[in-house]
Amino acid sequence: MAELATRDPQDVPGSSPDENEFPFGYPSNICEDVPDQKYLCSSCNNVLKKALQTLCGHRYCSACLSWIVRNNKNAICQKCKEEDPSTLSEESLLAEERAFGDAAINKEISELKVHCVTLGCSWSGIMKDFEEHQSLCEYALIPCHTGCGHVVMRKKLADHLENGCVNNVTMCQKCKRSFSSSDYQEHSCEGSLCEEQKCMQTETTSKEKNCSAPLINGDGCCFSEVGCSFRGSKEKIKEHEKAAVGAHVLLLLQHIRQLKANLFNATKVANSFIPQSELSRNGAGKSISDLQIPAGLDISRDVEVDCFPGSSASEEESVLQQLVREKVISELENKLHVFENIVAVLNKEVETSNLEIAAFRRQSELDQNLIRGLELKIAELHRCLTQKDAGLSTLHKTLLFSEQASYDGIFLWKITDVGRKLQDSVTGRTVSLYSPAFYTAKYGYKVCLRVYLNGDGTGKGTHMSLFFVVMKGDYDALLSWPFRHKVTFMLLDQNNREHIIDAFRPDLTSASFQRPVNQMNVASGCPMFLPLSKLQSPKYAYVKEDTLFLKCIIETN
Repeated sequence: MAELATRDPQDVPGSSPDENEFPFGYPSNICEDVPDQKYLCSSCNNVLKKALQTLCGHRYCSACLSWIVRNNKNAICQKCKEEDPSTLSEESLLAEERAFGDAAINKEISELKVHCVTLGCSWSGIMKDFEEHQSLCEYALIPCHTGCGHVVMRKKLADHLENGCVNNVTMCQKCKRSFSSSDYQEHSCEGSLCEEQKCMQTETTSKEKNCSAPLINGDGCCFSEVGCSFRGSKEKIKEHEKAAVGAHVLLLLQHIRQLKANLFNATKVANSFIPQSELSRNGAGKSISDLQIPAGLDISRDVEVDCFPGSSASEEESVLQQLVREKVISELENKLHVFENIVAVLNKEVETSNLEIAAFRRQSELDQNLIRGLELKIAELHRCLTQKDAGLSTLHKTLLFSEQASYDGIFLWKITDVGRKLQDSVTGRTVSLYSPAFYTAKYGYKVCLRVYLNGDGTGKGTHMSLFFVVMKGDYDALLSWPFRHKVTFMLLDQNNREHIIDAFRPDLTSASFQRPVNQMNVASGCPMFLPLSKLQSPKYAYVKEDTLFLKCIIETN
């Protein structure tokens, strides 16, 4: 017998899908692999169940969040406290209306591989099937629904009800003794016809009382007729009827067996009431009134015995048997009607459940469609934001260029972090620097400067090289080519003592001054513009506060 000692009600695990065994998250030991931290509740540290994400970004089980909010005024996210108490803000306040369901995490969790940890059970599957298995696991320990206090394996509940449940007993109406279901089927006791009729009358009265009880008191299970002792409110009764379908079927089966036993015993008593030897000794001429009928059995209401003074003993015996059979058949018909009503109730419950399931499925499909629509909208908004970011970046560059651009052929270039940039030029990380573009006029030539702080060509490593670059502009088609204006370079002494000045006129045959085909022509200028020793000498103020100034003047006359 797979029975255990009596437990307190709070220690007894649930026996139906409605009784949630893991209201505050699933234990992590049911997972095949160690679950990621993102799947764990910030409160109970179990695998999230109905995950909710708060404004601060942490996740909680739905039941955990409800419990925290219900039991704490102005509850603060515990994870935020642990990570950095100094960064607590209004977003760290917990409230159910400020949290939203995390559909992505719930979907990932539903696909986690899990197994049943109940001893003896080898089931394994995925998380979304786990709760259904818990309600059906044959090795799960459940309390006996009769209230006997025992906890048994689900697969051995029928055996417990049949042989070991102290509350599941049947009383013999003849000898008034109580038996278990199996013992009662083997039990038989002899009695007179009068006692049998008394028992049948007593049983009929008792059954009528039992049948009328549910009508008077609405707090009993509708299966109390067949032995279910559960009582409670209407809501509890509905939950009980949904959860204990298997037990109710077992009770119905047991009751049918009991009816068969009663019918067999009644027939046996009727056949043995008048021995055949007595009928033969007394002859066929005795009337029913001459028979020794035990006191207490009044059959005059059913048969007028004086109406057949000349009937034979065999006719009297058949009349008695017929009376007993009609009584038993009447009771069976009444009970059959009761069972038909019970089956009708069960069918109605099944239909209601099917309708609810269909409604849930339709709602789930609608929710999924809504989620997909929202995801598409989010993706579209993300694309729009990306395009706008690119546009803003372009506008920023254009604005910066507009602020630095010159339209009179005179350009002053400020170069900061000279020491670092010179070192980058020496190491080859950044060999040269380009100045922002400037113009000889509003719609004139577009040009820029290019400087090699560590030199280029003949001046590499010894001089600073400075070059002039003709760029492709928007109005090149309206300008005369090749470029023929004089260019003057200046390195300004920041103490205004000795500026470095160099100038040149363009070589009209050089490709550097022809109309650009690409974005820039080849640079042309002064490869030995200034010795590096003079640039870095403390006697001069060409570099001051790690900054130098280059000036370019283009004669436009």
